[in-house]
Amino acid sequence: MVSHRLPSAIPGLSLPDFSAGTWRTLAPIALALTVIGLTEATSSARAVAAKSGQRLDGNQEFIGQGLANVVGAFTSSYPTSGSFNRSGANFEAGAKTPLAAVFSAACLLVVLLFVAPLGAYLPLATMAALLFIIAWGLIDFGRVREIAKSGRGELFVLVVTFLSTLLLQLEFAILVGVLCSLLMYLNRTTHPAVRAVAPDPASPLRRFAPVAERGLVECPQLALERIEGSLFFGAVDHVHDELEATRNERPDRRNALLIGSGVNFIDVAGGELLADEAKRQREHGGTLFLCNLKPQVTQLLESGGFIERVGRNNVFPNKDAAISGIYSRLDTEICRRCTARIFIECQETLPDGSRRDEQK
Repeated sequence: MVSHRLPSAIPGLSLPDFSAGTWRTLAPIALALTVIGLTEATSSARAVAAKSGQRLDGNQEFIGQGLANVVGAFTSSYPTSGSFNRSGANFEAGAKTPLAAVFSAACLLVVLLFVAPLGAYLPLATMAALLFIIAWGLIDFGRVREIAKSGRGELFVLVVTFLSTLLLQLEFAILVGVLCSLLMYLNRTTHPAVRAVAPDPASPLRRFAPVAERGLVECPQLALERIEGSLFFGAVDHVHDELEATRNERPDRRNALLIGSGVNFIDVAGGELLADEAKRQREHGGTLFLCNLKPQVTQLLESGGFIERVGRNNVFPNKDAAISGIYSRLDTEICRRCTARIFIECQETLPDGSRRDEQK
């Protein structure tokens, strides 16, 4: 039987060393411990919150962990964090409020003072079995099935994190899972979808719908593309490649309308992308138009001078204004031969290529 005697000494008060040499020595280690500690605390809190149905406030969790470590610095404490085992034991015991941790600390103090010598007779296998039982209760098999069905990305993160817990220490395994999630998030944000859209005849308001999903007919003169994601430095290359592929696929379609309703953020690199795309479109003998830009996007394009480079007359507040303004600038001969008539304005085109509003 393997056992260990618990130390019964109560840590005394102490004053942290704030010397420059201590800062240089401990700062990198402290930063790493902070990341790992906060990651473990948040992960254990989310696991319990998912089981109990409670709402987790990450900011309050971080504040609590920070205050605990600040106070611990004056009592010779090592860096503390949330614990899977302690949180799981409290939850399984029926704990409902933070007072459970207070009573646990008080009980631990009593143990250290009076019962510590008896710990020598407690087998480590008993403690290990208790931890396994607690960990088993924290596994949400229903959520695991949901993750497995939701997509390959989430399943990949789950598998990598699970294997890491078997091969690495728990703290580093959690960090590996967080890094995998971060990489998946960066991959999604740097590859925003650029979808070809067209008016849906089945919609009473002729809303724009994805061409590939509905099999809609596109305008032979105007490419309608909706950007679904932020335009920042990490995404500009992908968006440029998508727009270039559209130009190469239909070189005879010289005009393009970018719908920015899905662009929540744009930086200088994104503004440069739009200005450069407008220049390339002019070099192909056409025009790049923009519409449905959000206020924060318009503000950056204005302050950076990108609106002028795109062309102020080529920017419209909404899709209806854009189609109405662009239609009058299209080639009437191509409109006369077109049988798709996907826009409402197309219905006003006469067989000779002229438009009714021109003859009023």
